[in-house]
Amino acid sequence: MTKSLAFHSYKGGTGKTTIAANLAAFLATRGQKVFLLDLDVYAPSLYTYFEKEPTTWLNDYLNIEDTSAKEILYDLTDLLPADSNSDKISTKGRLFAAFSNPKKEEINKLEAGGQSSSRLQLLRRFIELREELMEDFDADYVIIDTSPGIRHWSINSLAVADTILLTLKMGDLDIKGTKKMADEIYSSFTDFGAKSFLLMNRVGGFCVPNEKHASHALNNGNMNSNTNSDYFSQLSKDVGMNILSSIPCYCDIQFSRREYLTILQFPDHPFAKQIECLANDQHIK
Repeated sequence: MTKSLAFHSYKGGTGKTTIAANLAAFLATRGQKVFLLDLDVYAPSLYTYFEKEPTTWLNDYLNIEDTSAKEILYDLTDLLPADSNSDKISTKGRLFAAFSNPKKEEINKLEAGGQSSSRLQLLRRFIELREELMEDFDADYVIIDTSPGIRHWSINSLAVADTILLTLKMGDLDIKGTKKMADEIYSSFTDFGAKSFLLMNRVGGFCVPNEKHASHALNNGNMNSNTNSDYFSQLSKDVGMNILSSIPCYCDIQFSRREYLTILQFPDHPFAKQIECLANDQHIK
């Protein structure tokens, strides 16, 4: 049975794209057939993680009736490590991605509807894409990276997801906005069966400036700080959503000059271990 996950946030800069991309890659290394969709249509960046320059975009599928899913899907399986006998990687799966076009005119078409398409028609095409990935491409996972905030395509993305992962940092603005969205938006989806969880990211109390320190922290088991456990419990109670994971701040990732997939380049990094734990959660696997 296909699982559909949507990563969302109240505002940008929470790291949801980083987590979504790394989770998709990790699940593929575990033998899953994963489709990663960039629905952060207002500020798309997913293609930078994979160093791709697409010629056909997700926008084309939504706007042009005769564009097929096969045309917009990029097979990224070659980026995955070879099969291994290690505990981490059992069987090599498949990883595909569809990228959103960052050009202003293409963004406007999706926001307002193209010359021959209405917003409703675009939404229908998006639903058709999800169904096609499930039925014709035998997807194990459809992972959607959404736009932050309460915007047209954010809501569309959440509406087709089975599980919503609301990513946030520990800041007053982010937390207040998250509470507001939980009250006004998320309850609508959970009433119809969707599950929603908080995903704390860049939690203070543990930073890794370089690989040496990362290795030291990993060897000493310093994967999570418990100093915020009481605060997290209260936050979960206030928002009405369980916290699925809390990922510490890793400065070497946060302040990197370019985007990269830690799970593939540095599989022993503590952040990679956090992604592995998330993938093994009963609500994800």
